[in-house]
Parts: sequence; C-alpha cells; structure tokens
Amino acid sequence: MAFPCPSIIFRNSESPHTHTHEDFYHFLSHDHKHVTFTVYLTSLSASRFVLRAARPASSISRRHLRRPCRFFRTASVMADSLTALLHRSYPSAVPESTADSDLSKLPIFPKTHYTEGEKAEIQQWLITSSHIASTTEDEAKTTGRLSSLNTHLSTRTTLLGSKPSVADVALYSRLGPVVSNWSSEQRTGERGYHHIVRHLDFVQNAPLFGLKVDENEKLKIDPDEVIFKIKPVDARAEKERKKKEKEALAAAGAAAAAASGATKTSLVSDNDNKATSNGEQSKPRDKGRDILAAAGTAGASTAGVAQPTAGKKEKKEKAPKPARQPAAPKETPLSPALIDLRVGHILKAEAHPNADSLYVSTIAVGDPAGVDNTSEFEGKVVRTVCSGLNGLVPLAEMQGRKVVCVCNLKPVTMRGIKSAAMVLAASPRDEGTDGGHKGPVELVNPPEGAQAGDRVYFEGWQGEPEAQLNPKKKVWDMCQVGFSTTDDCVVAFEADKVPQLVSQAESEPSGDAKKKLEGIAKLRTKDGVCTVKSLKGATVR
Repeated sequence: MAFPCPSIIFRNSESPHTHTHEDFYHFLSHDHKHVTFTVYLTSLSASRFVLRAARPASSISRRHLRRPCRFFRTASVMADSLTALLHRSYPSAVPESTADSDLSKLPIFPKTHYTEGEKAEIQQWLITSSHIASTTEDEAKTTGRLSSLNTHLSTRTTLLGSKPSVADVALYSRLGPVVSNWSSEQRTGERGYHHIVRHLDFVQNAPLFGLKVDENEKLKIDPDEVIFKIKPVDARAEKERKKKEKEALAAAGAAAAAASGATKTSLVSDNDNKATSNGEQSKPRDKGRDILAAAGTAGASTAGVAQPTAGKKEKKEKAPKPARQPAAPKETPLSPALIDLRVGHILKAEAHPNADSLYVSTIAVGDPAGVDNTSEFEGKVVRTVCSGLNGLVPLAEMQGRKVVCVCNLKPVTMRGIKSAAMVLAASPRDEGTDGGHKGPVELVNPPEGAQAGDRVYFEGWQGEPEAQLNPKKKVWDMCQVGFSTTDDCVVAFEADKVPQLVSQAESEPSGDAKKKLEGIAKLRTKDGVCTVKSLKGATVR
C-alpha cells in the first residue's frame, strides 16, 4: 500500500501537540526510543498507523522521512494491523505478541474442525494475502492474483468454501485498505472484482467472524451501487446443465428415428384395415389357390371370354433395410504420442496421511473448469496427484515448481485419496526392480518459460493423445520402456528398445516407421527440451 504522502503530522505520548516531520526526525535524534507515535497520513486521513520505535534513533535517517509511507508500512502496517485486529477481536485466543508464523495455529474458531488439507490451504492463503496487497509486486502479477482470487470466491462464501478461518481475516486486514481506494468500476464494473468486495464486506459484518471493527474504520460498501450485475456461476450446476442438454439431444434423435419407423408401419396397417372394413375377413394366403386362379384367368382370356377387371392392388411397402453397422474403427498404431504429457505446476505438496512413501500434490495442468477429477485451488483448476516420492525427493523440492505430468492414465485411489495424474521422475536403470524408483531420484524439469498445461512431446512423434488410456492395451507400459536420459541429461525416447514398435515397423511396407527406430527423440515443449539435474542413462517413469 504505497500511498502518495507529501507530508505527515504526528502526535506522541509525551507531547500532545502536532509536529512536522522535521520535528519528528529531531525528536528521534534525541534517542526517544520507547515513545509510541501515532502517525496520520495527510493524504489518507482515515488511515492511522502506530509506530513503536523499536530501533535506535541513529538507524533512522532522513531517507525514511522523505518517504514516510514506505517506512511506516515496513515497520508496522502489514504485521501489526492484522495482529492488532486479531487480538482485539479474539483476545483469549490471540496473544498481543503473536508472530506471523503462528497465525495458522491460532484457535480463533474453536468449534470449526479443519482437515490436514484445509490447514495447508489456510497456510497458503496467508502467504497469498501478504503478496496480493504488496506494493513491491509487479502490476501484472497483482492483477493475475486478484483475478484468480475473484474466480475462487465466485462459488464460495469463505476461502475454504463455508468454513471461517484466520486466512479470511488476514485477507480482509491486508486487502481492505487497497479495496478502499478502488473506483466503482474496479469494484462492481463489468471487469470488476465483485466477489472480492462481497467477501470483504461479509467478513467485516458477519457474526460468524465477530470482528471488532469500528463503523468508521469499516470498508465503505454501497450494496445499491452495482454497475454491472453478473449472474452467479455454479460449476456443478453448469456441468449438470450440459449433461441434460446432451441427454435431450440424444432423446430427440431417438424420437425422430422412432417416428420414422412408425410411419412406414402405419401404411401397411391402414391397408389391412381397409380390407377388413369392406367385410373381407383377412385369411392366410393359399399359394395353390392363387396359382389355379391365375391359370383360369389366362385360359379364359385365350378363349376370348371377357373377364372382370380386378381392382389394382396397392404395392406392398417394403420393410426398411436394417441400418448398416459402422465398420470397426482401425486400431491406432502404438506411439508415445498417445500419452498426454503436459507441464504441471505444483501449487502445494504434503505427506500422504495414510502412507509413509507417498506425497499428495495439488497440481495445475491447464484443465478447463468442470473436467472430471479436478477441483479448484487459489482460483485455478487443479488435480490431486499421489506420487511415491516420499523419502526419495525432499518435500521442499516439491513445492511451487514445474514438472512434467502424465494426464490420461486412469485415475486410481491410493490409500483413500484419488490420484488423477502421474509426475515423471528419473532414477538409475535397474532391470531387476519391480517398476518403482530406487536409489537417487530426480524430477523431470520442463524448459525455462514453460507454463502449466503446455503440451510435452517427443520430437518426431507428435500427435493427438487419447482422452484416457485403456489399461488393457498397456500403451504406457509398452512405451515407457523407451523413456531414458542422455549423456547431457536430456529426457529422450529410444524407440528401438520397445519390441512392439520394432514389430510394427517391420510389418509396414513403407520405410517411415523404420526411420523412427533410428536414434533418439528428445522430450520437449515449444520452449525447449526437458531435462534432469544429473542422472545419465537413467530410466524415466
């Protein structure tokens, strides 16, 4: 919150008079270290910051006084204002000396139970709340964070959905002063942050939080001043609506086909009904009688005897031919391009609560909203991924990094948690292992500049991956045999090590398939090749 501040006034506990910032510097220079100063920003009269002189006067220079707002914010605003609000609102649960690192452990909502995942989410939101209101961040990053937060809150009452947490209070305390300076267009315009404004207003007024905030210090929000009214989006309802539309289209197609069949049948039925209405009882045909009648007619005609003209019979409607069954689709040739490899961004990772060898990671891989086996975290569509890397890769290395993920394996439940993707890692090649990683393990690194969701592929093997690999066809198991690392630690594919590809190439008359067996194909994105830290000649899985 770097506000323009051309001048300041201050009051101190020893002198009730108003002073200029030059007096303030003179006062500090005489070593008044323990005086409490109340500082008023003249450009924002409603903002009041308290500075406790915790450093010797000699360490405070005129440089601080030329830019007083930055000095005061650094000294107290970001930390003290939140701690003071928590202590004032929940005095029994929040000691006055609470540190920022202890905020997630504060029992300010004792009746609310949080799962391990929610506790980790609270910690993450506390970090986000400090960044989102920072003045040192790039404007594009801040805008991105605000947009993600606004999307996250579009289907939630609180940051966790419906449960209150200290993260909501932190967001209110840190983001409130920023929102107070927003224009009406920023708050409720077509591209405004409606849901952020609604959330902050809810936190400051709801009995659920019970914040002790004076009316004149609350964020001023006019519920009637809405420039652009948006329709709330319910992800589940939207998914259900699309499903119903699909079912309705299918039903309409079936009804049209049924109606077409009924029309043809009715023509035959109408003819039968006419015969019955003329008093003729329908009888089964007698082939012999028909033949004699035909012979008699022919003889009479030859003798010159006039025969009565029979009524012209209607042609019998031909039964519709059964629809031709579509030819069985040609089986797709084996190829590593059938595997959906993407850049993933690990937003958080933690130990699996029920398995010592597993990590549980929350990873963004570029999925659109509403895709099966996804959820939302920090306004991003994410997948939950279990990986057997606990004890092989430090948990710290799993945090906030880019990885390469296999995204079209069939989801599996691992000790009670469904895993919807797999993280690629390299380990020394050992033909005697059971398929798991042994020894040193290194995660596969996408190239610099790669973004979550970017397509990853082997050179020369580009193609459209399958939506989900059929476990019975074992595409992953067959192709993975050829995944390796080169002497310069680049991840590559050696097609000649896959027996099925060798057989497939020999059966094809053209030489194109055989050419692909030669050499290696590097794993890459549009930005460059994928690598590991140091393992050479390793297997990747």
